[in-house]
Amino acid sequence: MKSFPAETAPAAPIAEPFLWPVRVYYEDTDAAGVVYYANYLRFMERARTEWLRAMGFEQSELAESHGVAFVVRSAAIDYLAPGRFNDELQVSVELIKVGAGQIEVNQRVVRGEDVLARAAVRVACVALRTMRPVRIPRPLATRIRTRD
Repeated sequence: MKSFPAETAPAAPIAEPFLWPVRVYYEDTDAAGVVYYANYLRFMERARTEWLRAMGFEQSELAESHGVAFVVRSAAIDYLAPGRFNDELQVSVELIKVGAGQIEVNQRVVRGEDVLARAAVRVACVALRTMRPVRIPRPLATRIRTRD
């Protein structure tokens, strides 16, 4: 997975982006008063969790009933503008590809019209007992593929 060169747009999403609001708290900022770079990944993780929840899948239930979890396999992120304390942000999840055992999404963190960060993220489905890759449970894979 590659980062997004300035002249190249990310892959087109399969469905409408899922949006999740995030407010920047003081604890999210660094000594310079801007969002600490790693916190963008936390915001994106929250949005992916809420994206699954919006489709009717709790990660704890996937673990209990199917013995699986999703782990980040790769993430390429570009930081484009600083977020600051008390900003109201929107974090998107844009489905790009669903494979047998992994999901590729593009994510953006925006403040109004300004894109603060964007990332291409690949998550893998793993068996909790072995932490080895496995197929995405059929009900989830079907729901993701048919999401409008």
